[in-house]
Amino acid sequence: MTSEDFRAAAHAAADLVSDYLADLPARPVWQPMDDSARQALLDAPLPAAGRPLTELLTAIDAEVLPYPMGNGNPRFFGWVNSAPAPAGVLATLAASAMNPSSAGGDHADVHLERAVVRWIAELVGFPHPAGGGLLTSGTSMATIVCLAAARDRAARAAGWDVREDGLAGLPPLVGYVTGETHSCVRKAAELLGLGSRHLRTVATGPDGRLDPAVLRAAIERDRAAGLLPFLVVASAGTVGTGAVDAFGPIADVCAEQRLWLHVDGAYGAFGVLDPLIAHRYAGLARADSLALDPHKWLGVPVDCGCALVRNTEELRATFSLVPPYLRDEAAGALGWFSEYGTEQTRPFRALKVWATIAHRGRDGIARDIARCTALARHLGELVEADDELELLAEVQTSIVAFRHRAAGLDGAALDALNRELPTAVQRRGRVFVTGARLDGHEMLRACLLNAATTEADLALLLTEVKSAAAELLAGEQR
Repeated sequence: MTSEDFRAAAHAAADLVSDYLADLPARPVWQPMDDSARQALLDAPLPAAGRPLTELLTAIDAEVLPYPMGNGNPRFFGWVNSAPAPAGVLATLAASAMNPSSAGGDHADVHLERAVVRWIAELVGFPHPAGGGLLTSGTSMATIVCLAAARDRAARAAGWDVREDGLAGLPPLVGYVTGETHSCVRKAAELLGLGSRHLRTVATGPDGRLDPAVLRAAIERDRAAGLLPFLVVASAGTVGTGAVDAFGPIADVCAEQRLWLHVDGAYGAFGVLDPLIAHRYAGLARADSLALDPHKWLGVPVDCGCALVRNTEELRATFSLVPPYLRDEAAGALGWFSEYGTEQTRPFRALKVWATIAHRGRDGIARDIARCTALARHLGELVEADDELELLAEVQTSIVAFRHRAAGLDGAALDALNRELPTAVQRRGRVFVTGARLDGHEMLRACLLNAATTEADLALLLTEVKSAAAELLAGEQR
């Protein structure tokens, strides 16, 4: 392959991707794959001979791009998956061309990551000492990084060295979460040897926020029982309803009880940029650690999470291990990124973050986020005004939790209907919404992350929900 071969294919790829992005609003948001198309991908034989780049692009156009997840479309309201920021798409190509290992050393990707981690901290108002964070694959990995540091700090305070001796013999470390805490926290607890049995579920108030008084009482009970309380996980936007915990009172309890306060801000932490809801985030800066995802509300192409910590040395004490072949004086006082987390070979994530933030600027990002939260509040108002629908929680960020309340159905039948509704709506192809459970009941949840979404799209969402419900109910009657 010559450089001209690559240049021609790269131009063709740019046209292909540009056409794909431009055509998204006119396409079905999502559609099931044709059986033969699905099977062709599953059964693709290992090629013996290579194929030209132009032929590969033709195959991508015909076999892959017609079947998206749907999250690039402005009528996608499912999960917490954003449309890709165009600047991030372009930067991904350049980062792939460089293809470094961003573990450490004196090359552009390492220094750029230091800068964009600081940018992220500045965006959400989190204190950022030099070296106080790193990019990860997502908040799931960022949570493991942060909770490992919390675990090791608590063990050291108890006279125990987890890195040398493991956890055997140490009294159980206990963490505190709510029923809406993301599942990645439980996974992290299990992987770190803490055991999910030692995660206490603390009650929330009617607003879905962790109750500090109940939290304090639970901590004191466990401490009296000889256990070692060490961690509280608060949410800056729960996945079910987008609720934001009261960080100030929770931080007071953590300071009083000497516990590590971790905030799961995967999706919602960037909501602090909207002046109308910024008050909800008071006290966020008092957390010991914050995990969040630039690949959610910022639209950075997947994958990209971020772990931020107040005390840099807690990360280094947990992860630093520099074998002789990795000693590098050029790394400077901060050392290698691999001293702050689990990855050794690390992809060049920073360039797409840099491009996404630099393209929009703080003001542009804040405008987009404020538009999403305004659309969510408007959707909540539309739901409240509709006799067929019921709003289940206050709209605190950009997630709207609601359900269909068909007349004449008992609680079990309503749950059955709302459990089937998301898939029925998705298959219609005009909008995409997902479901969840809240207080033991089935619901629909619409997440708004795309500033290109319009009020007409919101009206269409509710029309599709009601039409799909009517079809399901008619089928039941038949």
